[in-house]
Amino acid sequence: MPKIPKVILLLENSRTYGRGLLQGIVRYSRLYGPWSFYMEPEFYMEPTGTVKEVPLSNLKALGADGIIMRDTRNLEEILTVGLPTIIATATKGKIPGLPCILTDDEAIGKMAAEHLLNRGFRQFAYCGFGNMPPWCQRRRDSFSKRVSEAGCKAYIYKPPKSPDEYSWEKEQDYIGQWLKKLPKPVGLMACNDDRGRHITEACKIMGLNVPEEIAIIGVDNDELVCEMSNPPLSSIALNVQKGGYESAELLDKMMSDNSITDKEIVIQPTHIVTRQSSDVLAIEDQEVAGTVRFIRENSKKAIQVDDVVSVTALSRRGLEQRFRKVLGHSIHDEIKRCRIEQIAQMLVQTNLTISEIGVSLGYVGIEKISRYFRREKGMSPLAYRKRYGLKV
Repeated sequence: MPKIPKVILLLENSRTYGRGLLQGIVRYSRLYGPWSFYMEPEFYMEPTGTVKEVPLSNLKALGADGIIMRDTRNLEEILTVGLPTIIATATKGKIPGLPCILTDDEAIGKMAAEHLLNRGFRQFAYCGFGNMPPWCQRRRDSFSKRVSEAGCKAYIYKPPKSPDEYSWEKEQDYIGQWLKKLPKPVGLMACNDDRGRHITEACKIMGLNVPEEIAIIGVDNDELVCEMSNPPLSSIALNVQKGGYESAELLDKMMSDNSITDKEIVIQPTHIVTRQSSDVLAIEDQEVAGTVRFIRENSKKAIQVDDVVSVTALSRRGLEQRFRKVLGHSIHDEIKRCRIEQIAQMLVQTNLTISEIGVSLGYVGIEKISRYFRREKGMSPLAYRKRYGLKV
């Protein structure tokens, strides 16, 4: 009887990111396994949620064939066990000579900025955690860069100088005062959903209206955390399950031929799930705001510029001029952008064929939708689905 590989999984599983990795790993094992898994959260996580030291004796006694884990404080000791290991980096960043699961933090920061820019914001802010881990810094820098390219400034939250004040109970008033001083209306990126929920709570205490005064977007699209937020938190979804699947695929190869690789498995942002915390248009020109709302509400229909003009009291030329002044692009560009985002979202979230997506959005022929999508996204719909969707 063939030996069933035993894989140790030292991955946090109380949040969407960790659960997504685990779901992708399990999916691969069911298709190409079976595998035997070993998880023991008791020795991996402290009650506070911080990472524990993982006893080396535990790992040696298990007779395991491979490990997929977050980078812990005693990572170097664990690696001396000599098992094929893949690291989901959280604090240390890329580890030379080892395969790692990384997030594309630059793309995440840029996507958050684009979301808030497209909602008409011209004032921005970013809030990370007090100790500002590397992934948090990369998201901050990318967000700030995109905002700067649009001719705007991002106000960056600076935590208390004393590490003793980093706990949320002690920091809440400090961050509330910072939020109160920000120019309004402001579009704010939180480094992740937990921080986003912190921000909504601080806004509530300070009497700040979300999203009218402060629109907030988080990262991870952890549905429980986002819905616990009041109001519900908009968030960037990541293709974490695909990352888990690809890490299992790579570990399988490493266990089979005892190879070592430094391959990077990069988890990409796929789309934004808009909830109440950023569901607002920060556009003072009411005619333009109304037309943008009309375009977004009808983005599944094959609307034309004349359809948009018909819902206003302005001439086509007058609306075009005001549209370009406020948003910096044409009515047609906004229609095109919203339609492309609809296609991209359906490619990632559904199993519909390209042809079925095209028909549902009013396109005639798969060639037209493919050409249209490639021109805007730089890749074919099939390539986009392969890159951002869950690998089957």
